[in-house]
Amino acid sequence: MEPAEGKHERRYPFLLAGFEHRVLPRFARALPGWVMPDHLSILGLLAATGVGVSYMLTNRDPVWLWGATGFLILQWYGDSLDGTLARVRRIERPRYGYYLDHLLDAYSTFIIGLGLGLSPYMLLSVGLGIVIAYLILSINVYLETHVYREFSLGYGRVGPTEIRVLIILVNTSALLIGPLPFRVFGVPGTIFDVVGLAVFGVMLALLLGRVIGNLRRLGALEPPGGG
Repeated sequence: MEPAEGKHERRYPFLLAGFEHRVLPRFARALPGWVMPDHLSILGLLAATGVGVSYMLTNRDPVWLWGATGFLILQWYGDSLDGTLARVRRIERPRYGYYLDHLLDAYSTFIIGLGLGLSPYMLLSVGLGIVIAYLILSINVYLETHVYREFSLGYGRVGPTEIRVLIILVNTSALLIGPLPFRVFGVPGTIFDVVGLAVFGVMLALLLGRVIGNLRRLGALEPPGGG
């Protein structure tokens, strides 16, 4: 997906980027002609909702963690394949796709984080904290895209697909060991709240490092006083 203003360089240095670049075009070419990119975007949207709802339903039965994992894989399929299908068929709509893709990403992040926060495995404050941190990281990427004409979706070697794999591992761990609840100064929590807070801290550290680097780079390009 490309931004509304001009072309930019894509940078995807993620751990699983090579795998996706090999597999996704094959998936796209195998799809029937009536399947369009918007259909895959809708699939990703519905699957993300399924992830969030599955997390909420774990209040009734932890087996719904399998549902969350299944919907997460389906969400990866729809979210990753819509742009690939457009490129394979040469029917890209750069501004439309860029806008829709990132709007759906924001919704997916919110509904999954909300579902986690309303499950017995994570406090709502921790789940929404992760959502807020992720959205701020995303906003920073969009700003970088505008000022540098480069699109680097993730931070370091971790991108959306790697995050999904991490969530699937957390889901499996939750099924095997349960929430492991505890209290600190009367506040209830689980082992997954500890993991969530650690992830939140890492996200803030990544953001801070990127912001400092960007300000230095931009400051060199546009020094004070125009010198």
